[in-house]
Amino acid sequence: MKPFDRRNVLRLSGGFAGLMAMSRFPRPAGAIAPSERSKTLNYSIDGKLLEVCTCGVLCPCWVGEDPDGGTCDSSFAWHIDKGTIEGIDVAGLTLGMSVHIPGNVLAGNWKAAVFVDDKASKEQEDALLKVFTGQLGGGIADLAALIGDVVSVERMPIDFQVNEANGTLKIGDDVDIALAPFKGATGQETALHDSVFTTIPGSPAFVGKASKFHRKAKQYGMADVDITGHNAIQGLFHFEA
Repeated sequence: MKPFDRRNVLRLSGGFAGLMAMSRFPRPAGAIAPSERSKTLNYSIDGKLLEVCTCGVLCPCWVGEDPDGGTCDSSFAWHIDKGTIEGIDVAGLTLGMSVHIPGNVLAGNWKAAVFVDDKASKEQEDALLKVFTGQLGGGIADLAALIGDVVSVERMPIDFQVNEANGTLKIGDDVDIALAPFKGATGQETALHDSVFTTIPGSPAFVGKASKFHRKAKQYGMADVDITGHNAIQGLFHFEA
């Protein structure tokens, strides 16, 4: 694990704070303004999301209600199957976060520890952080705008696996989760569409339950977690701007 550069954390926190003033969440999912469509894309990435939190099933945050117990602690990651950022190939890389949400999800002021795949080169790391801190715009920028305090940016080994819709995620020694989606009468995964909040703008979310959510986060000023049977979300994403 590589210690984070505090100057980098402050720079990213400033980026989030600036977005808070410029952005209102949510915009139409995945939308690109008509005046922007003819421009060359800064990035286009496709992949998968795995997410768990301390709320019950289904997490109220996704429909704009206050979290169970008044606050929400979550860990999640986006794994990129294919795509480029400013011409840089980032296929096969993952970016994760552990966050504390102090109240209603749309009110912002989240605290976040950011984890960058240790397989990324410095060029790839910088590109990933540009997208996921909202510096390059798109629907993901509205999510980034909700984060008020980035307490850490660290390189970590990240193991992200999806096998027949069951997901597992390990981020160093800090995060260890396992989850599975619910299925309807037809055998298809139960999907959430058009929710007021989402970590995968423009895509349906498959709701489920976590058989394991273990998180060490006291070092980041957030709660440690060790629970089972709570909310889980997974899905596919396509982000571009």
